[in-house]
Amino acid sequence: MKLTCPSCGALMSLDIVVAHDGAREAVQIALQLPAPLGKLLIQYIALFRPKTRQLSLDRLATLLGELLPQIKDAQINRDGRIWPAPQEVWAAALEEIQNRHAKKPLSLPLKSHGYLLEIIVGIGEKAVAKAEAMREEQRQHRAEGQRTGAPISAADAAGKVAAARAALRK
Repeated sequence: MKLTCPSCGALMSLDIVVAHDGAREAVQIALQLPAPLGKLLIQYIALFRPKTRQLSLDRLATLLGELLPQIKDAQINRDGRIWPAPQEVWAAALEEIQNRHAKKPLSLPLKSHGYLLEIIVGIGEKAVAKAEAMREEQRQHRAEGQRTGAPISAADAAGKVAAARAALRK
């Protein structure tokens, strides 16, 4: 089977691609990655390409291999702390790194996944802060009800929680 490179138009055989260890490993890893992240991961991996030459297939396999377990486990370990990282968080982080690069170009090529992982940590910290603010809001409403002696109806409590959530989203 002949393949055509979408970038340069070069023709090559699929047999040749899978005969190369790095190419075979990269393809095997890529097939295990969630499809919705595919395009975003390709754009991200391009940030590792050296300016004067192409990204080697061995390096591609290494980069994808470093991400695969974290994506599959839906979590990252950063600075000794485990952060949840479902596919939605990966997608948001990959989009964010592209947006940041578009606004202020990064120093390329990237050397590690550290920047991406820090973005994921930032997303996790925001989620923790929102959850904490909601718990605090609920605690204050319970305390208000106890001080006044007036019970808070479920509808009032739900309305206050919805208002707090809406305020946090802004």
